[in-house]
This record gives sequence, structure tokens and C-alpha cells, in this order.
Amino acid sequence: MSAGKILFVDRDGTLIHEPPDEQIDSFEKLRLIDGAIPALLRLRDAGFEFVLVSNQDGLGTERFSRASFFGPHRLLMQILASAGISFREELIDVSVPHEHAMRDGVPTRKPGIGMALHYLRDRDVDLSRSAMVGDRDSDMEFARNLGVRGFLLAPGDATWKSIADTLCGCGRRARIERGTRETLVDVRMDLDVAEDPVIATGQAFFDHMLEQLGKHGGFALSVACAGDLRVDEHHTVEDCALAIGQALREALGEKRGIARYGWVPQDGLPAGAEHAPTAIMLPMDEALAQVALDLSGRAYFKFDGAFPRAEVGGLATEMVPHFFRSLCDAGGITMHLRVRGENTHHMVEACFKAVGRALRMAIARDGASLPSTKGVL
Repeated sequence: MSAGKILFVDRDGTLIHEPPDEQIDSFEKLRLIDGAIPALLRLRDAGFEFVLVSNQDGLGTERFSRASFFGPHRLLMQILASAGISFREELIDVSVPHEHAMRDGVPTRKPGIGMALHYLRDRDVDLSRSAMVGDRDSDMEFARNLGVRGFLLAPGDATWKSIADTLCGCGRRARIERGTRETLVDVRMDLDVAEDPVIATGQAFFDHMLEQLGKHGGFALSVACAGDLRVDEHHTVEDCALAIGQALREALGEKRGIARYGWVPQDGLPAGAEHAPTAIMLPMDEALAQVALDLSGRAYFKFDGAFPRAEVGGLATEMVPHFFRSLCDAGGITMHLRVRGENTHHMVEACFKAVGRALRMAIARDGASLPSTKGVL
């Protein structure tokens, strides 16, 4: 399960308009920023949780009573909740600029991150995929201090729509650089772009197979590997599979909206074949590969097949099931793969094409919900 992502949100000037006196202390002053609610709903469906982070100068003093603040504030939270937007936490600093309020030796007033220090220690939060939205330079400095991306909501800068467009569109790409004493692998993947694969592993037949994976998967795939081929191809094949699986898992993120399964539904089978295996069935001349997969987050691989030759194109055929097993281990994929045939080249290529076609189905977007009753994948 991947770590969650947080959208830290300023209040005044970001969710609601800020009046000239910089205090929302009456219901008459409460006005929502245009586009905030639709954008927050999109971001919620993309897997973001929300944390409010606000400086409220002198809250609780005679000049700015708690009653005058919390009346409009509670109404704002009720309006957002009625639209389906809830906040994981509300972090409100009540100090004034000269007070230098501290927590654990860190200023709590933005741009200080004293109120948010626990997110630096929370391993269930991925700050690299989190962000901050605010209307002041202090909000952007808060973002830098916390190590998250910052979006300035201001004329000539970002809008709520552009923020949602950016954050909702960047979760399906990944780059993995994996280095060991045996190999150096660089994998780039974009699940929403169909481009010709760019593969260079030093093993020509393996390159050809990875090209099938990307081409029939319908996604952009680039793999570069410098491996110890002077020994044999084992480390190159295994480490490429691990890096591709890791990239796939990272690019999918929370997996909201994906089809999840790669298979053929019963109504997609030919007449009279109702009891045939519900799997992608891909022929290549006399060879037939069948695969069913689930992007479940649980690694499991079962292979059924025997190749007539021990190697093809310099690649040991024992590395074919090993590749897919390693892919499943790193990608959190359940996969059942079966192949029959007479020509080893055809059988191996059919396997890679069939898995690509199954992945194409499984990663396809179908709405915004999470395809699991558990709430996580």
C-alpha cells in the first residue's frame, strides 16, 4: 500500500475571500473562493486528504474573540462537509507576528512548520506527492520548509482549476533508478501516454520482449540497463523486472478509478465458450498465451508452461517466468500465466504481448472510485 498524500490548505484568501481588515469575524464577511469546491472534490477523488493551516492573528483576544471567529468558521466547515469535503486536521496558529510562538523549538506561525512537524515523522504520508495551496508568500515558504510542492493562488499565478489539473494529472508517471553492484537500471513510465517503447538492456531479444510489453500495454515505457552480461543475463532480466514493477506501482498511486483486472469477461467469450478460462487469450501462430491479472497490491505469480528450447535469442527461457515473477513481486500484482505451443520464440513473445494487453485493461481509468471494498489497494 502506497503512502497517502496531503493537500495543506490555507483558509483566508484561499478557501474564502479575505476582507480588507484581514479578519472573518462575522457571517457577512464569509464568501467562498470561486472554483474551490469543484477542485477540492477532484483532488479528494484523486486520493488527497486535506489539512487546514491558518494564521489567525490574536485569536482569543478582546480584539478577535473566539465566538466571532468560530461562528463563520464552523459554517464554512459545514458547507464544505455538505459538499463531501472533510479535513483530516485543522492547524490554527493564534499568535501575532512578534510573539514567536514555538513548538519543539520550531515556529508554529507560518511560514514556520511547528504545527505540522508530525507529518515529517509520519511514514504513512508521502510528502513528495503532497502539496500546499495558499495566497501569500509565507504559504510558499511554509511549503518549502515542509518539503512539499507549493501553489500560489493569485492573479497571474495558479487558479483552483489549474491546481487540480496539475495535481490530478501527475499521478500516473514514474521514474525508477535502481543501482546494484550488478546492474544500473533506469525506467521511465507514463501510463497515460502511448509512445513507442525505448529499450536498451544490451540483450537484443529481451529488448524486443520489453517493447511488446510497452506497445501492447498502451503506455510509454523507457528502459535502460547496464548489466553484467559478461556473466549472464540473469541480473539484467531480474533487475529490469523489479524496476518496471516498482515504476508501475508508483505510477498507479492509490489506484483510484482503474479497472484493476486484466481479463476477458464472460460476455466477451465466443458463443459456446462460457466455461473457457476468463483470461486474455493471445495467439501467435501455433502458440497461445493466456493471462489473468489483478493489480491487488498482493504479489502472487503462477506459471503453467514448458518451452521446447532452453534458450532463444541468447535468453535462457527459464528467465521468462522469472521475469514475470519479479514483476509481480515489485508491482504488487497477482498473475496467472499459461502458454502452449511448439515454437519457443512464438511462445515467449505471446507471453509478453498477452501480459501487455492485460495491463492495458487493468490500468484503464473507469471513474474515480477505488475498486476495492477494503478502501485500499
